[in-house]
Amino acid sequence: MTTQTIAAPAGRRDHDEGPPAARLPGLTVVLPCFDEAPNIAAAIDDARSAAARSAEEHEIVVVDDGSSDGTAEIARDVARDVPHVVVVQHGQNRGYGAAFVSGLRAARMPWVLLTDADLQFDLNQLDQFVPLTAEADFLLGWRIHRQDPMRRRVNAAAWNWLVRRTFDLRVRDVDCAFKLIRRDAVAGVPLTSSGAMISTELLVRARARGARVRELGVEHRPRVAGEQSGADLRVVLRAFRELRRLRADLRGPADRPAVASPITPAAT
Repeated sequence: MTTQTIAAPAGRRDHDEGPPAARLPGLTVVLPCFDEAPNIAAAIDDARSAAARSAEEHEIVVVDDGSSDGTAEIARDVARDVPHVVVVQHGQNRGYGAAFVSGLRAARMPWVLLTDADLQFDLNQLDQFVPLTAEADFLLGWRIHRQDPMRRRVNAAAWNWLVRRTFDLRVRDVDCAFKLIRRDAVAGVPLTSSGAMISTELLVRARARGARVRELGVEHRPRVAGEQSGADLRVVLRAFRELRRLRADLRGPADRPAVASPITPAAT
């Protein structure tokens, strides 16, 4: 895989600067979330603002993965009053990967921004990604100054090393939650991961389909509300199980999953 890394940081842009020169024809922003009640309303607002700046048409797909703190209720309240907001709800917690796939299935626009609802990214950095869509199908952010606790950063560095070695992925930050993807580049791609391995699997399978990959540095903010779950032992163990399964699966035909969950585009 040939991956071009663009290291220049994408700083915050003021809303009064006007829309970027380049605009996408349509954008779905997917927000997977679990127990993000303090953040979800602001996350939707930020997503709408960034999408309106960067695309001719847009929609926001909130995927609540079985939250117990009222996240889904808040999101539905917003959706009733605000156009272009769709809420997908899982009856129980199924994992980050499952929420990720539900969002991709619900997406109707030609481009999809996959991000999180924890407000750790300024989504106006999307302005820096849009001009690169002429030459790339999968634009992957990497956190220039990751604002997470030291233990989480150390774990992430080890995980990135492992997946780079295992799958020959020449990327810095495979799990960065700032990914702009051409929807038809992943349409029909079967996914098996329901946990944190989903980002690696999506990139590996998109690469197998010939997707052109680029990286771009993004600024990262500290989390100010809610709790991180990435260091949870169950999450970590699931990620290792899924890594072993994907590695075994890819020893056969590149796109033959053990337990497939294909991305089927929503009707437009």
